[in-house]
This record gives sequence, structure tokens and C-alpha cells, in this order.
Amino acid sequence: MHKVKTTAVVAPILALLFSSSLAMADTITGKVVSVADGDTVTILDASNTQHRIRLAQIDAPETAHGKNKPSQPFGNDSKQSLASLTFSKVVTASCGDTDRYGRFVCGITVDGIDVNREQVRRGMAMVYAKYATDRTLYNDQKAAQAAKLGVWAEESPTPPWEWRKAQKEQ
Repeated sequence: MHKVKTTAVVAPILALLFSSSLAMADTITGKVVSVADGDTVTILDASNTQHRIRLAQIDAPETAHGKNKPSQPFGNDSKQSLASLTFSKVVTASCGDTDRYGRFVCGITVDGIDVNREQVRRGMAMVYAKYATDRTLYNDQKAAQAAKLGVWAEESPTPPWEWRKAQKEQ
């Protein structure tokens, strides 16, 4: 009977697990190298791997996507807000899931600031009720509404998820 050394079998498996996709990882740290819109960034980690990150629990106004998909009101403002918070800065993304586009869904912090929450506080994103787990985000949203910040400056702003649905129907 042959005895197999545990390390000979386990070591390659562990190496594969740790070197493969970060889908198992909870945290990604790196520099923001791109801001796609008000709730999506790309992070370059220490190994020069890019990670597309979707901010968890919030939804930002849509930016233009070609001639046939116009920008939602405050879409560009939201993108600029996120860029001012994150672009070219080292951030920490706490991830728990991926979305249907393969992006990591994460909470992002930079310099002690909860970026997801800050976007809501500035009125540059809405709490995404379908995915929100932190109920305190609604307090920040109510404060932004009361102060008529960002999207809340409009009389009756259209939530991004409704905007996207209406754009698909056109």
C-alpha cells in the first residue's frame, strides 16, 4: 500500500485556491484606475490585476452609453463625485458577492470614508432597496432628500433601476 504525503497533495490544491480568482476573497486593496459611473470603479491591486467593482447597496444615476442611451439627470455629477472620492487613491473593497456582469459587489473605504454611504449622503446615489442590508443608509438618504442634494434637487427623481427599465422599453 502506498502512503501519499499529505503536503504533496494539499500544497498544490492550496496554491491553486489562493492564486486563482479572488471570488473567495473578502478584501481587495488597490489603486482606483478607472471610474465608469457613480457606482462602478476599477481597482488595480499589488499584483497588477484589475478588479471591476460595483458599489454594494446603492444605485447611481446612469451615465450616457452611446447615442441611444442618454445620461440620466445627475449621472455625470455622480460619476465625478465618485472620482473625487476614489480616483488614483488606494482603497479597500470589502466584497461579498459578484453581480451578473462578473463585477465584485463591495463596500469601499478610502481614508476612513465609507464611499458607498458618502455617495448617498451627497445625493449622488440612492439606496438600492432590492439589495440594501444596512438600514441606516436610509437615514443618510433622508438627510440628502431634506437638504435637496444631488438627485434630490429634482421634484420627483427617477430611481436608476426604473430609468434603466424605461430605457430598455424604448
